[in-house]
Amino acid sequence: MSLKEKLSNDMKAAMKSGEKIRLETLRTLRAALLEKEIEKRGSETGMTPEDELGVLTAAAKKRKESIEMFQKGGRADLVDQESKELAIIQEFLPKQLTEEEVVSVIRSVIVETGGSTPADFGKVMPAAMKQLKGKADGRTVQELVKKLLGA
Repeated sequence: MSLKEKLSNDMKAAMKSGEKIRLETLRTLRAALLEKEIEKRGSETGMTPEDELGVLTAAAKKRKESIEMFQKGGRADLVDQESKELAIIQEFLPKQLTEEEVVSVIRSVIVETGGSTPADFGKVMPAAMKQLKGKADGRTVQELVKKLLGA
């Protein structure tokens, strides 16, 4: 079942059960996917699973940033709303790796790329993100890469 189909099925279930936040979040995700699909129509590859993952990751990142901003602004009501939306989005994302698993992947990438100093960050980071996309938060990966390279 494609992501779009899964979103549609979950939207129907949310409508029937009266879950407003879930329904709104799923509609937003579906709209973002449709936008990306329209954007990709002219390309040879069309919509790929990586594109779908990118849409979900961007939506999750947006919610995380909003939560951070609302916490700084003392808006507990909006923090709660964004947290609920983030939890719904995370249901569709691949399981997030633990910090130990991320460190293990980064170490193998460092060996593959021959990185050893902070100057090698530019080589290691893109390769690490390619392997960890959707499986770990980019900010966390960045901090761990810097730490492991001794920056």
